[in-house]
Amino acid sequence: MISFIVPAYNEEQCLAETLDALQAAGIALGEAYEVILADDGSTDQTAAIGVQKGAVVVSAVHRQIAATRNSGARAATGEWLIFVDADTVVNVDAVRAAVLAMRAGAVGGGSAMRFDEPVPRFACFLLQIVVHVFRLLGVATGCFLFCTRSAFNAVNGFDQTYYGAEEIVMSRALKRQGRFVILKQHVTTSARKMRTYSFGETMMFMARMAMRGTKALKQREGMEFWYAERRQDKR
Repeated sequence: MISFIVPAYNEEQCLAETLDALQAAGIALGEAYEVILADDGSTDQTAAIGVQKGAVVVSAVHRQIAATRNSGARAATGEWLIFVDADTVVNVDAVRAAVLAMRAGAVGGGSAMRFDEPVPRFACFLLQIVVHVFRLLGVATGCFLFCTRSAFNAVNGFDQTYYGAEEIVMSRALKRQGRFVILKQHVTTSARKMRTYSFGETMMFMARMAMRGTKALKQREGMEFWYAERRQDKR
């Protein structure tokens, strides 16, 4: 069975479309599936939308993405785990390719990604770099990462000492367990951070991360790009 696991904190703006796409993919594939919404202490309608859209809603008050992903995985019952960000829309081709890869022996993997529209010009350039580098390194982006239950258990899930880049750490851990694939198929993720943070703010954040290295990723302070109150996306 496929377990779609969606970590979410105050995602009422994007969540319905994300869950609809997961339901549609599951039905189209004809596989047994479930959708697990790991609600990380949301104060908006995130949990209610999850119930309305048929997801199993799990309360996971961590305010840390790795721990929230793990809470969703613990509640899941499937052998194939597909982690999808709450602002990401999958398609049947990407999900089918992920399932076929695991059925063929891959322990896990990721996919290509695109931004939704409109996309600021600087974000298009950054996206091309990120997708190229991640594919070159053979690691998954956080918006779509899949793995088998046995591989997930073997690496003890996502490393909860990280507040960011947990998908890179997880990808490297899974690669030590077996074949890890990056699909050619893509998913579509929200460019809202690129729309709500200026080019200067984004570059400053990236520079701080580069200067501080791993240490910066192991504390919430300084990770406002992910953990600050969400800015209104006027798309």
